[in-house]
Order: sequence, then C-alpha cells, then structure tokens
Amino acid sequence: MLQDIQILNEKETRAGFGDGIAEAARNNPNIVALTADLAGSLKLNQFMKEFPERFVQCGIAEANMIGVAAGMTIGGKIPYTTTFANFSTSRVYDQIRQSVAYSDKNVKICASHAGLTLGEDGATHQVLEDIGMMKMLPGMTVIVPCDYNQTKAATMAIADHHGPVYLRFGRPKWPNFTAENQKFEIGKAQVLAEGTDVSIFACGHLVWIAVEAAKALAEKGISVELINIHTIKPLDEAAVIKSIKKTGCVVTAEEHQQNGGLGDSIANVAGRECPVPHEYVAVKDTFGESGKPTDLLAKYGLSKESIIAAVEKVIARKKK
Repeated sequence: MLQDIQILNEKETRAGFGDGIAEAARNNPNIVALTADLAGSLKLNQFMKEFPERFVQCGIAEANMIGVAAGMTIGGKIPYTTTFANFSTSRVYDQIRQSVAYSDKNVKICASHAGLTLGEDGATHQVLEDIGMMKMLPGMTVIVPCDYNQTKAATMAIADHHGPVYLRFGRPKWPNFTAENQKFEIGKAQVLAEGTDVSIFACGHLVWIAVEAAKALAEKGISVELINIHTIKPLDEAAVIKSIKKTGCVVTAEEHQQNGGLGDSIANVAGRECPVPHEYVAVKDTFGESGKPTDLLAKYGLSKESIIAAVEKVIARKKK
C-alpha cells in the first residue's frame, strides 16, 4: 500500500484553496470571498475574475473582516475569509470567539502560510499555535489538509457544512499525492497504509514526510500504520482507537507546537481509552526563524529522519 503512494506533481496547497473556492462558487451563489489585502497570496484571482460582485477587499483590517463575515451570514451568505494563518487567528481571536464561534456563525476562516514552511518571512509570520487556539473554541471545526488535491476538496466540502470552520494550509509547492476529484469527508481519518508495529498520525505538510519515513521504515522491517488526520476537530476517535489498540504505540507528526496540536488531541483519546507509548514530532516550545522551508523543518525536528527516530524510540519503549 505504501508503495502505491506516489507524487503526482508538486503544487501549493494554497493553490488548491484558490481552485476549490472558485469551483465551489460556481455551484453555490451564496459563497462570497473576503480578504485582508492578500488576494494574490490566497490565489483568489480566478474567483475575482468570475465573481467580482461576490468579492470584498477589506484591506489590512483583519478584525473588521471577521465582523463583516459574521454579519453576512445573517443574510444567508457563506463567507470565506482569507489571510495568512497568523493574521487569521492570533490577530483576531477575540472577534472569532465573540462574533463567530459564540454565535455559531457560518463563517469559513481560510488560513494560508501556516507553520515553518512559510519560510523566509520569519517567526512573526510562522504561526505555530493556531491549531490549539482554534480547536479550543466550542463548535469550531478544524481542518488541515495535506496536499493540493485534498485542500481543493476540503475547500469545496466546507461550503456544505453549517457552522464555523478553520481551514489551514501552506505557502510552498509541496508533493501532491492524494486522489484527484476525491470526496472529502469532514471528521473521517484517511488510512494511507495499514501496519502492525506503530501508528503514525500526521496532518498537513507532515503527511508526505511521514509517507517518506514509513517507506524507509518498511525497508528496516518496521510495519507502519499511517493515518492522515486531516480533520483535527471533530477527531475521528474510532479510527484512532482502532489503530492504537492494534499497534500499541503512537507517533504524531505536525507543523505546529507540541503543546495543543494534533499530538495532544491523539494523546487525549489514548489517555481515556487505551494508554500507549507516544512520541511527538512537533516544534518544541519555541518560535521559528527565517530560512528555507525544508531547512527549517530539519532544524526544528520535523524531518523524515525525525519521524524515523521517533518511531524507533517509541517501539523500544513499547517493548520494555
């Protein structure tokens, strides 16, 4: 199964968002797009070309954008707000909490340039706390797709989901390996490979890196169960429990702080249902820095080698 996972091409996940919102808008006249001076970065050019009357440029006023979006839902619109992940969360958390989450408004908060792979823009823009911030809000759905095809599918799927959504994706070109024209199921984990020795749960850009690690581990005789947790909340707890009961140990991999992200969501389930040894591949309580995306992933312990080392460590713990 692992050997069947191959790169189709390399595309930006943010381009998947741009193509997805344009296609979704062709089928749903209530979809509108708002941006905070970043239409080009969020790949909204096609949407703007086809639906200029459904596009709102809010300028560098992210808090106002969230308020405008919340108001639009009262008239039946489905607003997609767009800016960098840091500005989509940290800068406007109060507005999201009060005007969107508390009121259960049907706003889709679409956040690009997340994590270390933002690269050269540096620590002030490389938000690594956003998954934790957003998943703690009652009623908020949190989605972190892994490649272009999945981001496009997720962007289209959230239009049919009523309620606030946080959709997180990235800046660089990245391996695109999931099926074209796939059906995206919110809250349903994607099993990429079945195995018996260790469960690896990954999200976002780290899914492909986990694929590479799993292939290398297979050559060492280690059987990996690899699961793409594209929906952090609601979490597919049944899939998590089934996997960890089979393998008896876990590695989680994410482009996010260790505290509060995917790993903690998996640990919460395991702690309640079936405690097992668990190793995190995540950023260890630090900010990022300016650099090339792949160099930063390596420096901060989010590389293929990091996942392999975590797997070997957790399996050793399981055997004690």
